[in-house]
Amino acid sequence: MELTQEQKAAVAAWVEEGARLAEVQRRIHDEFGIQLTYMEVRLLVLDIGATPKDKPEPAEKDAAPQASEYPESPEDSESSSEGPASAGLPPDPADGLLGGKVSVDLDKVVRAGAAMSGSVTFSDGVTGSWMLDAYGRLALTKVSKPGYQPKREDLEAFQIELQRKLGY
Repeated sequence: MELTQEQKAAVAAWVEEGARLAEVQRRIHDEFGIQLTYMEVRLLVLDIGATPKDKPEPAEKDAAPQASEYPESPEDSESSSEGPASAGLPPDPADGLLGGKVSVDLDKVVRAGAAMSGSVTFSDGVTGSWMLDAYGRLALTKVSKPGYQPKREDLEAFQIELQRKLGY
């Protein structure tokens, strides 16, 4: 379904007011009765020339460390007499220093709809399943504690450990 010029102008105004794409998608449905996918909304916003005001890019000090900044395996960090902390490397999540012990496993048989999948156990013992879709989006599902929100440190440790398991 095609939006009218007035509807496109309203969408442009919402974006200029700072609405995120998901909010624009919801408002198009609520106010115009038109159901669009997230990708269709994204393309619509590009088409009308509006610029979403997303969060600013993180400063370099907040940016995620490159995989090369971490030892290839826990054995590599143990081979140094100085250890990872004194070598200028961040703590190894496998050592339990970053958000406690977080363990990540890969499924031998990938779940339907996923490019990769597996399970995770966070430092507080809560378990869940994760999946990575074909677009590179990571999802945490089937968490053993309803409404659970992992600690930031656990999420960082999870991502680092997942990268290790995947060979990045």
